[in-house]
Amino acid sequence: MESLEHQLIRVELEQRQQEGCDTADIRSRIEAVLEDGAEDSVFRTLYDELVALDPVKDFPYSEPSLLDDIRALRPEGPRRLSLTLGEEALSERIHGAWLGRAVGCSLGKPVEGWPKHRIDNYLGSVEALPLTNYIPYREGTISPGLKTSTRDNIEFMARDDDMDFPILGLLALEQKGATFSPRHMADVWLSYMPFHLLYTAENVAYRNLVNRRWPPESATWRNPFREWIGAQIRADIFGYVTPGWPEKGAELAFRDASISHVKNGIYGEMFVAATLSAAFVTADIDQIIEIGLSEIPAQCRLAEAIRDTLAWCNESDDWEAVWSRIDDKYGHYHGVHTINNAAFVAMGLKFGADDYEQGIVVTVRSGSDTDCTGATVGSILGAKFGASALPTKWTDVLSDRLMSSVRDNNDNRISALAERTLQVAIKMLNVPDVVEEETVTEPFPKGMSEGLPGIWNFQLGFGRHELRVRPDLTGEIEMIEFNEVKKISNVKIDGNRVCFSFGVDKGGYEVDIAFDGTIDGDRLIGQCSSGGFEFSATGKRTSG
Repeated sequence: MESLEHQLIRVELEQRQQEGCDTADIRSRIEAVLEDGAEDSVFRTLYDELVALDPVKDFPYSEPSLLDDIRALRPEGPRRLSLTLGEEALSERIHGAWLGRAVGCSLGKPVEGWPKHRIDNYLGSVEALPLTNYIPYREGTISPGLKTSTRDNIEFMARDDDMDFPILGLLALEQKGATFSPRHMADVWLSYMPFHLLYTAENVAYRNLVNRRWPPESATWRNPFREWIGAQIRADIFGYVTPGWPEKGAELAFRDASISHVKNGIYGEMFVAATLSAAFVTADIDQIIEIGLSEIPAQCRLAEAIRDTLAWCNESDDWEAVWSRIDDKYGHYHGVHTINNAAFVAMGLKFGADDYEQGIVVTVRSGSDTDCTGATVGSILGAKFGASALPTKWTDVLSDRLMSSVRDNNDNRISALAERTLQVAIKMLNVPDVVEEETVTEPFPKGMSEGLPGIWNFQLGFGRHELRVRPDLTGEIEMIEFNEVKKISNVKIDGNRVCFSFGVDKGGYEVDIAFDGTIDGDRLIGQCSSGGFEFSATGKRTSG
């Protein structure tokens, strides 16, 4: 079997070129070893050399992957707007977002991955142009497995990863609220989602998580799909629960995206989440999109593609002419890349500003990742219009049902998911805004002179443990009774938030445990998670 490096190096080569690296020399060497069928060790060496490249000095984009750096490069924006919707009206809009997403996903699902010309040729052959309803089924052209998402065959929203991810995000938010971390989101994946139903970047990240490469390393290790669309399709739930608060929606989306993506892959999720947050407070589609752009770096490739698309839409009322310009400039990206698909989303929003059906139809007929883009446009327009405003010919056939592969959430009522989301949103809106958070989370709060470094009596509910952390944040944890010492790793401190990992020996097999909590003076308070289980953990400093 070929090594991972052998399997992935072609995609990584294209990724590095798109990130602004000069790949001319290494490209010729990679092509040569691919032709010769070299040993795996050769591919590993070349892969490491490839990922070590830096962008050329005249690369015109600034594309960081850390939240503070992203925020430093974003344009001016409202950050938080006044939400005037009452609870009943907010419920209607959240329901519209869930329902609109399901409709758009169902519309695009039968032709996922098809190019535009193939979609239009097929629709013409089955006399479905102009497209005014779901895509008809023809045996031998559309897979039998997709028949349940075709016209006259729909009884529910069929299982799709585009609908699994909002449920996974909802679970994390129900469990942790605004405090959920990338590690907690990773644990939700591992506990609730089957590996074989994840694709590209998510599949790679899951593999990395299983091999104890935790965020953010899970996003980068042997992951050439790290700017593809996978994070963007996970954004919606974070916009649903932050109506009128695009900065918070983008922040939550960042935490989720950093599990599997970097740069424009992260920005895609932040953009969509912020756009959805804005859709609850303004009906102006240009303003909605601009607010989304205000949460990502102004000089990144994604922002450029969306700005180009907006300009082209303003110059023409022919969506196919706009599509051609998008394809001319951004068609070199893979069909499931973030950037080209986000441009189709922006176009769909512009042409669907006053017409939900027009929005999802234009988007799906554009081709590429049609279930993803149709779902995103349907979601944003659904949040803008509300459930009762969506055409019943699109919504009624779903019968308020959504099937999912998420454990314990296989057969869902869309209305029930919307109600659960509403409850999270109500709690989220009472979370202090960023100014108040900064006041609370000084790097070392009063009474905590040295932060995490020191010696701690660490209580896990089993055995006696001593946690020892040095100033460089290396350290170990010892089970006192048995003199068993394990190193701590993945140590991260953000204000008074602390995360780290360590192992516990169980019969010669090391179980990985993650701590996520806060420092309050000389006390640690938080939770540990391992293998889908969570338990409380506390610590008391015994020595500085």
